[in-house]
Amino acid sequence: MPSPGGIRCPHVNPAVPDSKPFARWLAARKFEVLCGAILAVMALNLVSVTLRKSVTTDEIVLIPAAYYHLVANEVHLIAQHPPLCKLLAGAPLLFVQPNEWKPEKIDPRGPSDQNEWGYVMHFWQDNRASFETISFWSRVPMIALTLALGVLLFVCARDLFGPRVGLLSVLLFAIEPTILAHGRIVQTDIPASFGLLLSLFALSRYLRAPSWKGACGVGAGAAVAMIAKYSMLVLGPVLLVVFAVLILRQPERRGLLIKHAALALVALLLVINASYFFYYRPLTEGDLKWIADCFPASASFTAATIRALRLFLPTDFVMGVYWQLHHSRVGHPASLLGMYSNFGWWYYFPVAFAFKVTIPFLVLSVSALVWATWRYLRGRGWRWAALLAPFLLYTALMVTSPIDIGVRYYLPGYLFLIILSAALLESLWQRQNRRSTQIASRAIVLIALLWMGLETGRAYPNYIPYMNQLAYARPHWWYLSDSNVEWGDDARDLAAYLHAHGENRVRGLLLGCFATLDFYRVNYVDALSTTSDPPPRYTAIGASFLNGSTVPPYEVNGKRVSDEVRVNTFDSFRHRKPEAVIGNSIYVFRTGD
Repeated sequence: MPSPGGIRCPHVNPAVPDSKPFARWLAARKFEVLCGAILAVMALNLVSVTLRKSVTTDEIVLIPAAYYHLVANEVHLIAQHPPLCKLLAGAPLLFVQPNEWKPEKIDPRGPSDQNEWGYVMHFWQDNRASFETISFWSRVPMIALTLALGVLLFVCARDLFGPRVGLLSVLLFAIEPTILAHGRIVQTDIPASFGLLLSLFALSRYLRAPSWKGACGVGAGAAVAMIAKYSMLVLGPVLLVVFAVLILRQPERRGLLIKHAALALVALLLVINASYFFYYRPLTEGDLKWIADCFPASASFTAATIRALRLFLPTDFVMGVYWQLHHSRVGHPASLLGMYSNFGWWYYFPVAFAFKVTIPFLVLSVSALVWATWRYLRGRGWRWAALLAPFLLYTALMVTSPIDIGVRYYLPGYLFLIILSAALLESLWQRQNRRSTQIASRAIVLIALLWMGLETGRAYPNYIPYMNQLAYARPHWWYLSDSNVEWGDDARDLAAYLHAHGENRVRGLLLGCFATLDFYRVNYVDALSTTSDPPPRYTAIGASFLNGSTVPPYEVNGKRVSDEVRVNTFDSFRHRKPEAVIGNSIYVFRTGD
């Protein structure tokens, strides 16, 4: 019979079952299915790399801290990092059941981290037989979180621009080397990216349809970001401004909006406190001494502020925030384009980004920013502002940071560029101008995606030290240092190389390998130590130490060397051809050559 609109509907007999229900479902959900397929391939990639790579230098301390955070309520361990990555990484270890260690004596007057290194080293030494098992399973939840971030990215992009852009966003996400490098690592960078996108997505939903559930989602999302990385505390002032503007602009709903703001705050505090198991320890004498040493001009005020804040927040969360403030004040040794500084450069992250992403994604990102700005200025809707505003705010936060030790800190900013780039690619693909223009536009899309995929394949499995073709004139360690070029995860391959050459000793200076090479039956001799023993046959220098920025301060004849001497400690090795390069991050030289 004809429909109300005059269009004849096909006759459907309810007694006859649908012969192709799966085909109909697949047609309706094709973008979601393709997204799942891409993420499944990404998961295989991440797992395969995890099986091949050792733990990084940060994971040496974070994995034990993760376990004790869950089983012993030792939330103070590695307090300079908030607990989300620890909660995730520690969960599988509840089933592995590693041996535990408890210090015989804890000085109540000591600092909260007084036995921190003891926990770390005993954890690994007491679980030698399970070293590989612990290393692998603690990183599996980080892979799961990376895949969840991919799903969230799809949902956000689909919500803004439709399912095609969502699918392209996931594809760009899955073939970006820096995301692949850190998507398997127990650290704060992927969790921070997830938390930031989750909080902004919740805020976007709330602004379009305010409700008490939406307000709770905004607070909980912001809390997830804050327990992922302390820099995400910037979301607090942002949400305060957003709710203040809403209340001022909608006086007729003032009471309801104030209630929503209160609910968001309660949800935020509840999630943060729950992540520390509602543990509020008092400040110790050691804590007060640390405060006096680090904030001498305002020690009393700082201690009073911490005591006030711990009425609402866990003590170790607040102390972690102050640790980061102190870290920013004293700086961190870094390098960029052959320059050295303790307080970085405002242009560090744009330059690092330019070297660490594939060239097509670099071109896409810059083009997409220009294109999106043009679309926004022409009044094409709020969607562009929803991406440009947080991207610019986060970029501003990063360029003012004095801690310039890795492009990984900028990973949350990648997400906005990925969505904008995907929207630009979709626009090029859908161009309906002259046929020649359409063919050229689609060719650009295919070439960009193919180039990115080939670069990802070329870099496998060494995603951490990846740099694009712009870094061609000099060794990669000259352009950047630290976790950009080396992070200790090539210890296993170095050990395999040494064993293949009949060696079980190595003289070296390597990020993290001082602690992990022993598990691969290699005796590590610190290259800065003075010993009367015969030197090992091989010397292994990490890329970051060839750079010089991560060489620790040391003494010669009882006198500390200058910074100029320190960063050039291994200058003689810079001019030698290595016998081997392990994982593009460790340079192996024959001693005495």
